[in-house]
Amino acid sequence: MADEAGYRIVAVGASAGGLYALRKLVASLPGDFSMPVAIVQHRSKDSELLCELLQECTAMQVFEVNDKEEARPGCVYIAPPDYHMLVDDGFFSLSTEAPVRFSRPSIDVMFESAADTYGMDAIGVVLTGANADGSRGLRRIVDAGGLGVVQDPTTAEVRVMPQSAMKAVPEACVLAMDEIPAYLAGIRRRRTPPCPPERG
Repeated sequence: MADEAGYRIVAVGASAGGLYALRKLVASLPGDFSMPVAIVQHRSKDSELLCELLQECTAMQVFEVNDKEEARPGCVYIAPPDYHMLVDDGFFSLSTEAPVRFSRPSIDVMFESAADTYGMDAIGVVLTGANADGSRGLRRIVDAGGLGVVQDPTTAEVRVMPQSAMKAVPEACVLAMDEIPAYLAGIRRRRTPPCPPERG
């Protein structure tokens, strides 16, 4: 159910080149950010340092998600390696269902669950990456009335994923990586935020 405050979750997907982009994102969000930030980063099964690498550059608390983990405002939640992370109403669930587009965790799985749970109160953000994961889920979020944000491919380390998202969701707001944190912070209480005009 929508409330006057507007959006209730920011779901972020990243793949190749994502570490730099994610550190930039969480470092620039305010410590009192009013929504949970849920992140799927494609990584190997034995990857263990992502939480620590993000925690060292933000005042927000960063967690690798456990099943049924509560989703609290002002916290960052990372999908663990080799598990899908799903957004439920007020918490996260983990799944070992088959990989989607060769990925587990899958950005599409998280985005689609965010759309199904929060509808118009969900924000989906697609960052750098080398495949099309995230485009179908971002389409679901926007079709449900939520907001789609895509990193400007010219500022991405790998352009394929944001380009795919732009093709699937042409109405998404396309922003340079440096612009995304301030944009998200500025829309906390606005239902239909203005998107800067497209670059020539």
